[in-house]
Formats: sequence, C-alpha cells, structure tokens
Amino acid sequence: TFPTDSKLHKKIIKKTLKIVQDEQLPIRQSYTRILKKLSVDQRFRNHPRNKSKARKADKKVKTIAGRLVRELERNLSPDSIHQKTILFFKQVLTQTRGSKHKIYSLHEPDVLCISKGKEHKKYEFGNKVSIVKTQNTGVIVGAMGFRNEFDGHTLKPALEQVNRMIGKEPKTVSVDRGYRGNTQIGVTQVQIPKPFNDKKQTKYQQKKLKEAHRKRAAIEPVIGHLKTDHRLGRNFYKGIIGDNLNIMLAAAAFNFKRMMNKWKPSFFVFIQNLFTQLYCCRLNWIIRSKIAF
Repeated sequence: TFPTDSKLHKKIIKKTLKIVQDEQLPIRQSYTRILKKLSVDQRFRNHPRNKSKARKADKKVKTIAGRLVRELERNLSPDSIHQKTILFFKQVLTQTRGSKHKIYSLHEPDVLCISKGKEHKKYEFGNKVSIVKTQNTGVIVGAMGFRNEFDGHTLKPALEQVNRMIGKEPKTVSVDRGYRGNTQIGVTQVQIPKPFNDKKQTKYQQKKLKEAHRKRAAIEPVIGHLKTDHRLGRNFYKGIIGDNLNIMLAAAAFNFKRMMNKWKPSFFVFIQNLFTQLYCCRLNWIIRSKIAF
C-alpha cells in the first residue's frame, strides 16, 4: 500500500506493544479502544467534512506512538537489545514531510521515493534499475541497481558492467531523452533522440538513427516482462544487497526463458520424430508377427 506517516505510527505502536509483551514490562495504557475510534475517524479523509477530523486523528495517533516509545525507553535497561529499535522509532516520529533521507518503511528502511512524473503513477517506492540489452538478439547483457541517481549518471557504470560481462565495450548505445547530457563515454557513442541536422547528417545517417531509436523502444516491453513475469516489480529480499540479487536473478531468468522459447520448436520436433519412430517400429513388429503366424 501507499506508505504514509500515519501507517508508520500505527506500526510503531504495534511493535512497541509487542516488545512490552515479550519483555513482560509494565505499561500504563495500551490505547486499544482509543486507536479503534481514531481509525474510524481517519476514514474518508478526502471528503470536505472529514478532513479536519482525520488530521486530528493522525496527530493523536502520533502522540500515542511517542508516549509508548518514551515509556518503553524508561522501562528498558540501558544495555537492552531494543535500544537501537527505540532510536529508529524516534527518528521516524521526528521526521516531517520534507525531511531528507526519509524512512518510508519500518521493515525496509532503504526504500526510496522516486518521482515518475506520470499522471497515472506519480511516485514509486524502491530503487532504480538500469537494463542493457542487445539490439539484434535481445539478450540482456547488463542489469544494475541504483539508489535515486539522475539517469545520465547511471550510464557509465552500466557500460562498465557490460564490458565486464562480454569482454568488450559497445560501439554505440541508444538511450531515451532521460539520459541527456551524455554524447560519448569512452569509445561508446551515445545516441539520444533529437531533431536531425540536415547540414551535418546525410539521409543515410538519419535513416540509421531512426532504425536505432525504433529498436531502442523494444526494451520497454522487456522491462515490463521483467516486472510482471520475473518478480522485478516487487522484491522480497532484504536490504540493498537483496535488491541487487533480485535484479540479477530477474535478468538471468529472462535470458533463460528466451532460450527455452527458442528450443521449444526443435524439442517438439524431436519428440514427434521419436514417437513416430516408436510407432513405426511397433507397427512393423505387429506385421511381422502376423506374417510369421
């Protein structure tokens, strides 16, 4: 679900009460009934009549979370294993809407908010992924994870990974306008869509550029298949290392699936020929046995 501060505060209350129960600590009030009433007040917050009531409920939930955290800190010993957790809860409670290095998830603090700039999906929560594929064969030769860098700054590390994977640097690379600011990296010429210059480019060069950018658009469905079919859309591994592992496994799965689809016709032909030969051998054996009889 969409991560909001109110949800984080409710999770802090839940985890705090869990620590109290596990450590068998005294507590003045658990606020169970009050939180149920506040949850009702937080519903339908977009209606004009409910906005002020929802804001007051959000503020009250944050206040309760702060009370429980402070009470837990007083009751715990200084050398308790939960001291780091309390500091983490305090950081979440003190952050504001415009805070830098904001925490969006308690179980995965490394999640970042990435602005998409699209009307149907303004934000995504996770980290960026750079995918490199060949234009002719469609094989993924590079897949890297980044935090929230500008797209143009991710191009050089991605090309370095391609050089490590295949042992040579590509002569040209076709990218979209999000990578603007790069014209050449090492020996690799960067092709970005822009209006043609008739004085400097021949018709043949313009035709080649058009074909290259049409082929570049083929990476969009590849990214879509990686997200929906190979679990790149949601990562279940822990931390930044888990993000990178998920990216590499998704890219490898895409390449394996592509090779399996290429082997399917030849495999079916092999099975069909095998059954045909077995059927012919069985038929010849029946004919011979009848003649011998």
